[in-house]
Amino acid sequence: MKWKTLAVAVMLAALPFAAGAVEPDEILDDPALEARAREISKDLRCVVCQNQDIDSSNAGVARDLRLLVRERLVAGDTDAEVIEYVRARYGDYVLLKPPFKPETYALWLAPALLVLFGVGTVIVVLRSSRKRQVAERLSEEDERLVAEILAAEKEGRS
Repeated sequence: MKWKTLAVAVMLAALPFAAGAVEPDEILDDPALEARAREISKDLRCVVCQNQDIDSSNAGVARDLRLLVRERLVAGDTDAEVIEYVRARYGDYVLLKPPFKPETYALWLAPALLVLFGVGTVIVVLRSSRKRQVAERLSEEDERLVAEILAAEKEGRS
């Protein structure tokens, strides 16, 4: 029974490390450069996995991008130069936060437009539902007529 508890404890302790896909042979010897590489990697999208940064993706292209980032850092590039180098080769799509410009307006505005469309649809449906409920109410004259019919029915049964 103790070994099961130990196995669960080991698995839980290893859980935080499971998300990172950086392999030991990719890690730079210089801790400062490695920290910069990790920060840059968090801003770059895996072009295969889409909404996953290259630091946590196991895809081959993500590994290639991680190695490219580290290669550029070792060559002496600044963080901005590394990001621009990758963006120039893969386009704005490789950035997890693409710039706000005409080519990326759809990426930035689509979520808000979809929410507005959804809210508008709900409002229209609720208003039409309310109008139907109002239209289904009987006028005073109709209510009087129904009351007379029901009274006549009651008298006919008695």
